[in-house]
Amino acid sequence: MAAGRGVILAAPSSGAGKTTVTLALLRLLAQRGVAVRGAKSGPDYIDPKFHEAACGRVCLNLDAWAMTRARVAALAGAGGEAGADEGLLVIEGAMGLFDGAPPDGRGAVADLARDLALPVVLVVDAGRMAQSVAPLVAGFAGHDPGVRVAGVILNKVGSARHAGMLRRALEPLGLPVLGALPRRADLAMPSRHLGLVQAGERADLEDFLDRAAEALEGGVPGDRPFDLEALVELATGLPQAGDAPGMEPPAQRIAVAQDQAFAFAYPHLLRDWRARGAEITLFSPLMDDPVPQADFVYLPGGYPELHAGRIAASEVFLTSLRAHAETRPVYGECGGYMVLGEGLVDAEGTRHRMAGLLGLETSFQTRRMHLGYRRLRAGQGPMQGDWAGHEFHYATTLKAEGEALFQAWDAEGTRLEDMGLRRGHVAGSFAHVIDRG
Repeated sequence: MAAGRGVILAAPSSGAGKTTVTLALLRLLAQRGVAVRGAKSGPDYIDPKFHEAACGRVCLNLDAWAMTRARVAALAGAGGEAGADEGLLVIEGAMGLFDGAPPDGRGAVADLARDLALPVVLVVDAGRMAQSVAPLVAGFAGHDPGVRVAGVILNKVGSARHAGMLRRALEPLGLPVLGALPRRADLAMPSRHLGLVQAGERADLEDFLDRAAEALEGGVPGDRPFDLEALVELATGLPQAGDAPGMEPPAQRIAVAQDQAFAFAYPHLLRDWRARGAEITLFSPLMDDPVPQADFVYLPGGYPELHAGRIAASEVFLTSLRAHAETRPVYGECGGYMVLGEGLVDAEGTRHRMAGLLGLETSFQTRRMHLGYRRLRAGQGPMQGDWAGHEFHYATTLKAEGEALFQAWDAEGTRLEDMGLRRGHVAGSFAHVIDRG
């Protein structure tokens, strides 16, 4: 069976509009009947759900810092999904093309381009430039011979005249300009503290995706339409997936919380568990569902701070969670960890009673950003072993009493304070586990 083809959309920096362009492209290709799926570079829970909505296929994360090359190749190829090894894979980069973890930028989109030998299409925010686009693109195209910039998409272009100036400036570089996306207020994507407002919260999502596809396809009025065929032709073959074992399930029967407060479970993690025979049952704490019969309960991250009152009032959920924890493991990540604590203070300063299974008090009233990759090691508990993970939250810990769950190191190998808590069958931390260490 063919290994499929792929292309990477990257940018000189964050804020260039990669997500909007990627979603527009995924929707446009799906409308044309092309078998297409998306992937997201790095640790991101929000953008992949938009990818899935745009093309109807599950979006996996490809993390060149946390995953081995073989693991990345396996997920980029077949990815464990029937038929995923055929068609086109569009990978949306994170941050700038060469931006990664300290000290040397490891984990950057450029690493995916090298490891997968895929071409890069550079999305350029041209809203405040004209001829200066040429040295910018030339610099990125020539910076690393192992990273092939094969084309350009111009974003936030003001007019046909503006598009013409940009195209003429880029002509000497010999890189195809695949299209120019107009500057349109109705293509702006609303955000909150951890990124975009979630796909499931947008009632206008389908209309937005169709508008974005129409804007990309037509381009700037008076300029050329988007050259979709040229972009598809740029894509090159994905590597054959080798032996890259995923993560073993922590139990046979696993209950996973999933709703707007608990939305940050990596698809590749759940897929690994299922592939190894685990039975996964989803439930919604916000709907006050009882915890299903299971051997292990997983509370992923999300936005419990936005729904703390509803969670505190979900007595059926909380009572069943406490009962489960008396005899069987419960594990929480980030937002799920906060819910396992005794109390959560929301942005207005109101304290909400949580599950009370860990000696933890957290606050969203006093915010401080915690961000970065983490190496994790647990000698005991449900996540025993070495892990690669990521931390990204604004919550402040007011109290943390009990035995720590993880030893932790940052991306540079600096030893950090121990992370998380463990009490009886219950454990959790602010870290999101990405893959085996």
